[in-house]
Amino acid sequence: MFKRKIRGILREIVSELYPEIESINFEVEKPKREEWGDISTNISLVLQGILKDSPRKIAETIKRALEEKVDIFAKIEVAGAGFINFWIKDSFLYEQLRRVLLEGKHYGRINIGEGRRVLIEFVSANPTGPLHIGHGRGAAYGDALARILTFTGFDVTKEYYINDRGTQMDILGASVYLRAKELKGKSINFPEDYYQGDYIYDIAQEALRRYEDLLEREEASAIALCRDLAMKSILEDIKRDLKDFGVTFDSWYSEQSLYDTGLVQEVIQILREKGYIYEEDGALWFKSSLFGDEKDRVVRKSSGEWTYFASDIAYHYEKFIKRRYDLAINLWGADHHGYVPRLKGALRALNIDSERVIVLLIQMVNLIEGGQIKSMSTRKAEYVELKELIREVGVDAVRFIFLSRSEDSPLDFDVELAKKQSAENPVYYVQYAHARICSVKEKAQEFGYDLNLLSKAELSLLKEKEELNLLKKIAEFSDNVEFAVMKLAPYKLTYYLLDLASSFHEYYNRFRIIGETQELTLARLALVEGCRIVIHNGLFLLGVSSPNKM
Repeated sequence: MFKRKIRGILREIVSELYPEIESINFEVEKPKREEWGDISTNISLVLQGILKDSPRKIAETIKRALEEKVDIFAKIEVAGAGFINFWIKDSFLYEQLRRVLLEGKHYGRINIGEGRRVLIEFVSANPTGPLHIGHGRGAAYGDALARILTFTGFDVTKEYYINDRGTQMDILGASVYLRAKELKGKSINFPEDYYQGDYIYDIAQEALRRYEDLLEREEASAIALCRDLAMKSILEDIKRDLKDFGVTFDSWYSEQSLYDTGLVQEVIQILREKGYIYEEDGALWFKSSLFGDEKDRVVRKSSGEWTYFASDIAYHYEKFIKRRYDLAINLWGADHHGYVPRLKGALRALNIDSERVIVLLIQMVNLIEGGQIKSMSTRKAEYVELKELIREVGVDAVRFIFLSRSEDSPLDFDVELAKKQSAENPVYYVQYAHARICSVKEKAQEFGYDLNLLSKAELSLLKEKEELNLLKKIAEFSDNVEFAVMKLAPYKLTYYLLDLASSFHEYYNRFRIIGETQELTLARLALVEGCRIVIHNGLFLLGVSSPNKM
């Protein structure tokens, strides 16, 4: 609340003092050192280039205007080259705590989105095998982003794009068919680049049960049956795993439907008419080199087969032109890095603002067990399935740890750490703070305290340094929500919750909450209840539970 409110106050003051200035970008940040105040801004240094005046002189002018018009600061100080430092009044902190108590689960909501329609496409793993832990990281990240965007006023749709056509699906069908032959005692040569996992045997057994004449059928027909059965079986498994992980989708979008409706052909024809498609060696090429790509890209091979790129162009055209989304956020694997420029180029060729597509590349997860990193290979089925990790450490630990780093940083997942019930385990540490407060409230009720009166408690009794620090941490929640949505960075909330939990545990270990005077007890109960509400809201945005007991 600090940063957002002070940023708004400063913009108003600048518009009054310097009406000729339409807009400026400046920083409002928490200082590195406590003696520099609660909040600091560089606005005077930014204005110096526009006003051609000394930043300290500008800062003094802004300071005087603030002191005359604004009543939330205990002290304002000009420091250094012209930074302005602010100390927040205790009364403002008490007011924020009262807001937390009154707004409850709605506290922290800010209407940044203003109803804009956003499509988040994430996970979208090929239905060729079970979800592994890398897919799980994308699932946690996408779901948390959807929650945060919804919380801040966006109209969000979560979509899973099903790659249900093409070479990989054909290989899947052939893999199942060969395993079916093997199960019937026939000699086979199983290629190394076919799908190796035990799940292929399971699907092959189901194919033999369902189609008794499978091996007597013409091979192409039999492989097609195996492919369709395998895709359906694997997709059901994926949906089940995601649901167990707390992730659901509003839409499951079929790649094949883009061809069934003729949309791919329609969009490629539009690009051809615009002069961006040409034919060479029997193939169709998109002139992606005109848009910063290193070379032109094939959209239809000389064999007549359409590429994934052709599908993606049509898919994104459909998102904006047919379904009219304002923004599309794609969470892809890190190996798609080179794919982004050509997709954005195709959108520009279609007169679609490419800035309306945001691509987040999810880096890999290293699973650590016994101090050793496990090796991974999807095709050889040498990977850890998401469901296995969930069974071992639980949904909450998996989600919280997956969300503890930026998506563009590799993540080490220490299984032993995730199972610990101690302060070393980040999710346990935060959840334990919530459970502790629930225990305190339960005890307070046993002593006869009416918790419905907390919003009317005499909060001015909260004078200890640790109490004021906790009040400041609570008031910072919406600032962290704002950062998380503006930077599409759920990890900011994990850091914040760990910091808040640390402040609470420190306070809990130093002070009695129940047992002082009735007025002080109610005030302290209000403080920790405010802390609990914010922890609950923050964990909800991450898709993590808030247990009452641990």
